[in-house]
Amino acid sequence: MNAGTGTRAGPRPATDARKRAALLVEALPYIRRFRDKVIVVKYGGNALGDAGDAGAGAVGSGEAAALASFAEDVVLLRSVGMGPVVVHGGGPQIGELMRRLGKEAAFRDGLRVTDAETLEIARMVLVGKVNRDIVSAINVHGPLAVGLSGEDANLITAAAHSPELGFVGNVHDVDPTIVSRLLAEGLIPVLATIGTDESGQAYNINADTVAGAVAQAIGAEKLIFLTNVEGLRADPSDPASLLRQVTAADLERMVADGVAVGGMVPKVEACAQAVRAGVARGHILDGRVPHALLLELFTDAGVGTMVLP
Repeated sequence: MNAGTGTRAGPRPATDARKRAALLVEALPYIRRFRDKVIVVKYGGNALGDAGDAGAGAVGSGEAAALASFAEDVVLLRSVGMGPVVVHGGGPQIGELMRRLGKEAAFRDGLRVTDAETLEIARMVLVGKVNRDIVSAINVHGPLAVGLSGEDANLITAAAHSPELGFVGNVHDVDPTIVSRLLAEGLIPVLATIGTDESGQAYNINADTVAGAVAQAIGAEKLIFLTNVEGLRADPSDPASLLRQVTAADLERMVADGVAVGGMVPKVEACAQAVRAGVARGHILDGRVPHALLLELFTDAGVGTMVLP
């Protein structure tokens, strides 16, 4: 039966019906296991698709489809009794707006040098655009999502990373009180990763790092990174070398050996730290794959890399 119209679609082959039923049965024990558990999902700016499709002022068709699929997954998690928390980045979108404003980006060790003007651009994009896009996509399905910044209710206390990087911050402390209250109300917190120090100065913080810190502070069952690669590879240049399961020690060796490089480094470091601090499992998977989140959580095979302590 079509849920929107109340009418039945045309008949499907019996084999298709059996496959659908088998998937539902396969998902059942996972739904039971994770009910009432908090699931922190870091939705990367790259997982949104090509920001260049529409620039910083609108959502392109590819980006909109990816975001709609992600929103459906998050709402389904909440509907079966889980507590999803979304932490998002927006690096590509920040870079796009900087280009449109004629401002050249500079990076050191993979981190964006952030002067006062760049910080305002980052706040505008993360809090004013990407956060609102995600909240709106989720709320198509009901009044569920609430947008937050790390500045709200002292959620994220930051400290400067280094003088050379300007207003780039590290996580000094996480107070998850506001997140816990929203989850208790059956709502879905969506967090933009701007934090403040004790004087009120704002900092842009790496979203991977924030997701790991929030997962630890709130006692999450899972920490999931949605990005633009299918998971961790033993050989970064070989898609066939996807690693289905690794440990925190494996991740640390991958960083030391140069197997994990660039934007993957903060993800694997956050995963390793989180699972050693009590988060049961970490996951890295391709957010561009439709319903990757559900496939990873509710099927035996999964679709990405799972990280164990």
